[in-house]
Amino acid sequence: MTEKLRNIAIIAHVDHGKTTLIDAMLKQSGMFRENENVDTCMMDSNDLEKERGITILAKPTSVQWKKGNDTLRINIIDTPGHADFGGEVERVLHMADGVILLTDSAEGPMPQTKFVLGKALKQGLKPIVIINKIDRPDGRPEEVVDEVFDLFVSLDATDEQLDFPIMYASGRNGWCTKELDDPRENLTPLMDLIVEHVPAPKGDKDKPFAMLATLLDSDPFLGRCLTGRVIQGSAKINDAVKSIDLDGKIVENGRLTKLMMFNGTNRVPVAEVKVGDIICIAGLAKTSVADTIGAPALTEPVQSTPIDPPTMAVMISVNDSPFAGKEGTKVTSTLIRERLLAEAETNVAITFSESENKDAFEIGGRGELQLGVLIETMRREGFEMIVSRPRVLYQEIDGERHEPIEEITIDVDEEYSSTVVDKMNRRKAEMTDMRSSGAGKTRITFLAPSRGLIGYQSQFLTDTRGTGVFNRVFHSYQPHKGPIPQRGKGVLISNDTGSAAAYAIFNLQDRGVMFIGHQSLVYEGMIVGEHSRENDLEVNVLKGKKLTNMRASGTDEAVTLVPPRQMSLEDMMSYVNEDELLEVTPKSLRLRKKFLVAHERKKASREAS
Repeated sequence: MTEKLRNIAIIAHVDHGKTTLIDAMLKQSGMFRENENVDTCMMDSNDLEKERGITILAKPTSVQWKKGNDTLRINIIDTPGHADFGGEVERVLHMADGVILLTDSAEGPMPQTKFVLGKALKQGLKPIVIINKIDRPDGRPEEVVDEVFDLFVSLDATDEQLDFPIMYASGRNGWCTKELDDPRENLTPLMDLIVEHVPAPKGDKDKPFAMLATLLDSDPFLGRCLTGRVIQGSAKINDAVKSIDLDGKIVENGRLTKLMMFNGTNRVPVAEVKVGDIICIAGLAKTSVADTIGAPALTEPVQSTPIDPPTMAVMISVNDSPFAGKEGTKVTSTLIRERLLAEAETNVAITFSESENKDAFEIGGRGELQLGVLIETMRREGFEMIVSRPRVLYQEIDGERHEPIEEITIDVDEEYSSTVVDKMNRRKAEMTDMRSSGAGKTRITFLAPSRGLIGYQSQFLTDTRGTGVFNRVFHSYQPHKGPIPQRGKGVLISNDTGSAAAYAIFNLQDRGVMFIGHQSLVYEGMIVGEHSRENDLEVNVLKGKKLTNMRASGTDEAVTLVPPRQMSLEDMMSYVNEDELLEVTPKSLRLRKKFLVAHERKKASREAS
């Protein structure tokens, strides 16, 4: 039976067209009726994925494909393209026997591609390379193929892995060819190649049933659902099972109340599962990711790949601002703690710890984006909280403090390259490569400490007039690089609580860039703008114009306000300094000082110095 089964994962950099290609594979395999209404990017299931156009959660899907007289089931696993969500990728690669590397025909292999591909090659998966977006006017497919080969060599691919087949595709238009000048009709050449090139799953069907729990999610009707691949044996509905952790200890005993496999984007109940099947199990209350679910006779757990440790952390605590509790429904530390513990259980790349008096919680993750997505998700669920500035997590190696270093790849117009190099040098970055990538663009590669990159993204977009592309991926731990200058400018701080007046904001515009507009609610100690100088400045944004019954001798000048600076959640997280916090509620994001009252701030700064 396993001869008619293929398991394959698709890996790619952010926005290289992976989810769009899966859409085309689902449609052309006959999963939908001709008149069925089908969304685009079907694998992007939650709101944040659809809004940002990125894959956050790894998800399996399945298609039936006819080749000759045989009908084969091809399980396809969509993986996140961003290294911040690499914990998902490292786990789901266990479920695949082959991997499709999707690369943009213009951009070529990018840092996140390198990160995920390295994990796939280490597990011995057989790769298929697809050069996507061939119809781009700036495409350079032949050069990109050479770059991909160089990437494989640099990642120590085996001779068998280096002998990878190459295909050219346009996921949006739904075609794939072996040669650039072949007729561009459909995805049949790709599906046939998957069947021929990817090996059928291996496993002993006579051994006791065992599967490794790889993904954990919650279903409103079924409760906790564990997804994984059957490593050995077979199982039927209502079979008795036990789950054991990586140390071989029993986590719980239970029954397989529900067995499901994937059919397109849906989960369908089945009576029996066999070796190689990617399945979903419901009915186990304590089993989590990396545990082995197996028959009662099973004694040894299935080993899983260790997950890279987190490199960055934030403190999350109860909202204690003057506006606390006005916009959210979940405001207590108990609710926040339960939510963060649930996240740490399902997401192995996140770590959880709490302070001694249990009113603040430290969450560790791969980067600002991963932590930002968690906080944004909680915000939409009705939580209110206070978030600190992200801090990097150091390691002691041979008695010396080491910090996380990231590999940065920057694509900029040549005229901005000197500015970018200068700014990166100030952040203790070391340039490793600089080359022209054609069309007036330059690609620069750096090795930079993670803490130097906090807050640089928005500065980078300003320096390159919004045209630069900035990609980062964890590289290694290296000795501490010394002090790095923080944000160069101070902030404007409100000295009163109330509703901001246009007249006051108009008169303060010369002092710096404002973050608030007319009628915005502010409180004492809240940050309302960025000062044009290095020091912080307390301002009154509530002061309206004094009105009298006397006619003005001169003409009144019209109050014209510059639009306030809009910042995303990740921008705000990276903007705050050590003495500042970010207040997050379902409706608002506010920057504030740790100590809201002026004399308390002065006292804290005296004690610090």
